Amino acid sequence: MDEFDLIHSITPHTLHHTSVDVGIGDDGAVYTASPDFQQIVCLDTMVEDVHFKLEYSAPEDIGYKALAVNISDIAAMGGIPKFYLVSLAVPSCWQAAEVQAMYEGMTELAKLYRMDLIGGDTVSASDKAVITVTVIGEVEKGLACLRSSARPGDVVFVTGDIGSSAAGLSLLLGETAPSAFSERDYFIQKHKRPVPRVQVGRFCSQLQHTALNDISDGLASELNEIAEASSVTIEIEENLLPVHPDLRTAHSKWKEWALFGGEDFELAGTVSQKEWTWLLDRCKASGVPIKQVGTVYERKEANVLMKTADQKRIVLEKKGYNHFK
Repeated sequence: MDEFDLIHSITPHTLHHTSVDVGIGDDGAVYTASPDFQQIVCLDTMVEDVHFKLEYSAPEDIGYKALAVNISDIAAMGGIPKFYLVSLAVPSCWQAAEVQAMYEGMTELAKLYRMDLIGGDTVSASDKAVITVTVIGEVEKGLACLRSSARPGDVVFVTGDIGSSAAGLSLLLGETAPSAFSERDYFIQKHKRPVPRVQVGRFCSQLQHTALNDISDGLASELNEIAEASSVTIEIEENLLPVHPDLRTAHSKWKEWALFGGEDFELAGTVSQKEWTWLLDRCKASGVPIKQVGTVYERKEANVLMKTADQKRIVLEKKGYNHFK
């Protein structure tokens, strides 16, 4: 399969959005933006042997995750994902079927959110595969959920459970024995196929003020970013961390994974005490787990503090995954 055959094979025959005027097939895509919305643009890159390994990730899983991590960024802004573009550098050792399968993984997820593939680029690579995905979304004017929106007195919350993706990666790498967990497949699935919390982000966009971050680099890192942007101190409690019960009881690293493991792609955020009950009720009605883990305070000596199980307060540094350290 050459480049043009590939483009032809991945070009969608139908589009979800009538706002697309020109899709794949020209020098650029053209779409008409809605006058009452602001556009959101997110981009993430995944590199073979850094973000995924072919030994344990099927091409479908790689494609799915490459799109999911960008949709998660749109969710953290309170937006609606609409379009995506894919830039793919493929080494010669990849087969045409593997490339097709990767796009099929993206298509599977894109259908759930009614997203359209509107362009991209494909080049050859000498060694490792590199996948860059750009997602375009939208949010009503003035309703984007920003990291700078946290206020003293706000509730600090987290969706789903955290640390599970790091546990799944540890299992895949052979660092943790499969017998350590009774629900091994659950953790592996959480690592390979995270579920973006778009619906929760949309709920949050309806509130008076909500600070949001998606948990890509670890809870401690994401809360530090919110605290820095909002000039506040966030205090959480160890006993309130939403961790899968199998993880908390089966592995000594559960706390490290929950705070610093990353790639959970859940949402961490803050909301006023007054509106917390409304958000909690909406999430429960939608079947989305959400839990209060702490409180926002006036600026103190640290960005993020955690009250430990033995009632001590420790500083949580911003030390999630960092490509340059």
